Amino acid sequence: MNNTESKNLKRGAFYFIILLGLVSLLADVTYEGARSVTGPYLGLLGASSAVVGFAAGFGEMLGYAFRLVSGYWADRTHRYWLLTIVGYALNLLAIPLLAFVGNWQVAVLLLILERLGKGLRTPARDVMLSQATKQVGRGFGFGLHEAMDQIGAVAGPVFVSIVLARNLGYRDAFLFLGIPAILAMILVVTARFLYPKPQEFEPAYKGIETKGYSKAFWIYLGAVALIGAGYIDYPLIGYHLQQNGILQAQFIALLYSLAMGIDALSALVFGAWFDRAGVSVVGVSALIAALFSPFAFLLHVWWGPVIGMVLWGIGMGAQESVMRAALAEMIPTERRGVAYGFFNTVYGLAWFAGSFVMGIIYGFSPTLMVIVSVTLELLAALLIFVNRHSLEHGHGV
Repeated sequence: MNNTESKNLKRGAFYFIILLGLVSLLADVTYEGARSVTGPYLGLLGASSAVVGFAAGFGEMLGYAFRLVSGYWADRTHRYWLLTIVGYALNLLAIPLLAFVGNWQVAVLLLILERLGKGLRTPARDVMLSQATKQVGRGFGFGLHEAMDQIGAVAGPVFVSIVLARNLGYRDAFLFLGIPAILAMILVVTARFLYPKPQEFEPAYKGIETKGYSKAFWIYLGAVALIGAGYIDYPLIGYHLQQNGILQAQFIALLYSLAMGIDALSALVFGAWFDRAGVSVVGVSALIAALFSPFAFLLHVWWGPVIGMVLWGIGMGAQESVMRAALAEMIPTERRGVAYGFFNTVYGLAWFAGSFVMGIIYGFSPTLMVIVSVTLELLAALLIFVNRHSLEHGHGV
């Protein structure tokens, strides 16, 4: 490949990442806008704190578990675009339908459907992204995509906050969120026709040559599981803020928007840092995540949750960019769909268990819940740092 061809390939990969980033941006306006008020909305429909924790965790668990199946389909069929497009359709349709529900049970079912759609499309999309990031840097590429993703996650809650401030209500907000959903579908179909074969961005990459997955891969999954279990989801945080009268509904949505903005900046910084420092950056993100819950739950003044959610956003942005980038370095492209499926399944099961248990513990003692969260994140960081060398070189210890 001559220099001109190499530059064209890199330029095409960059544009491809930008286009998928725009799809994610609009999709996040839709479902993160809804997510910013799902806790209070379920509470309004009569759900308890345990139900809120269950709804958030169980939906995530099913969505993540389904990624193992969809990842297998992606590797087996190579129908990356079909899985991505159908998944986005399911992912986005459920949100405007929330406007028509009359009880929390139906709302929970729709939220689970939304997560299943995301589970269907994520491994296939991430494989295509990982192929393009080979040309521009793993950390930078995934960090750029995550940053664009989180711009949508900022805009969605801001939009919902404006709707609520104008006294239009939750149902009106869910209906309006159907607009970016339609635009996202138009763009993802456009991307399919502009870049039908993204595997051309990474034609010869092989990664770790083993029949199964290396011991390093399973160690990494163990650390990811601890991170997921300890990371308290925002619906429970929003529920806490509402039930204790710390913030009004529109400010709860804005606080989530702030966290998503921090997430976007963090993804860019940590993604670029990963390209230089490697997997130890994942451990740093877990250390930061360990700090957020004391501020978010133990200080009943407005600035406590603000500091907590800044830390929450930093940790989330770092993890969303570097965790996927690290996995792309460990696994060859032809087996990466199943690897991302394993990765997401383990993370989702841990997220479900953590969210559900955290919701139950919260009902007894918010302080105990914070202690559990901090401990799990610190254990994850320790596992990453102790095994840093084997994780970076892809072999067991």
